[in-house]
Amino acid sequence: MANRAASPERTGDPSAWRRRAPVVCLALVGCAIATYLTLYQWGVTVGVWDPLFGRGSEIVLTSGLAGALPIPDAALGAVAYLVEAVLGAAGGAARWRRRPWLVAAFGALVAALALTSVVLVLAQAFVFHTGCTLCLASAAISFANAWLASDEIAASVGHLRRARREGGSVWRAFWGLPTPVPAARGRKQRRRHAR
Repeated sequence: MANRAASPERTGDPSAWRRRAPVVCLALVGCAIATYLTLYQWGVTVGVWDPLFGRGSEIVLTSGLAGALPIPDAALGAVAYLVEAVLGAAGGAARWRRRPWLVAAFGALVAALALTSVVLVLAQAFVFHTGCTLCLASAAISFANAWLASDEIAASVGHLRRARREGGSVWRAFWGLPTPVPAARGRKQRRRHAR
C-alpha cells in the first residue's frame, strides 16, 4: 500500500472515480442503516430487524451509551456517513495533490468513523454482552472505507511531504496553491541534478 501511494504516477490516480465510487456507495449504505436505526431510537418504528441477536439490537440502541448525546447516536452516524459520501464524491481527478485539504477532511471523517466503530464493537462485546447486527454491519462499512480510502490519503500526505522536502510551502500545497521553490534552493537542486 505504501509503495502505491508513494508513487501515484505509476499506479494511477488514487483519486480516480473508480477508486472513490465504492467508498461513496458504502457510505450511502451506512447512512441508510443508521437512518433505519435512528427511526427506532426516535420511536417511529416499534422494533429493529436483527437475525443474529434477537432483542440485542434493542438493548444496544436504548442503552445509556446510545443516549449519552442530545441526539440519538444513530442519527449522528447517519449524518457522518452522508458527509463522508459527499466528501468522497467531491473534487475531481488528482484531488490528492490539487485539493489536499479536501482529502484531509475526508480522511479525518473516515478515521473518526472507524475509531467510533471500534468503541461500539467493544462496547457490544464487553459492556452489553450482546450485539446489534445492523450496528456491526455499519462498523464493517467504516472499517472497509478506512481501508479503501487509505491510498488516496497516503498519496496526499506524500504530496505535502514532497512540497516540504523541496523547500516549498506546505501550507500553500495543502490548499492546492502553487508552491514555488525558493531561488537559492532551486539552484542547489539544479546543481545536484547536473552532477
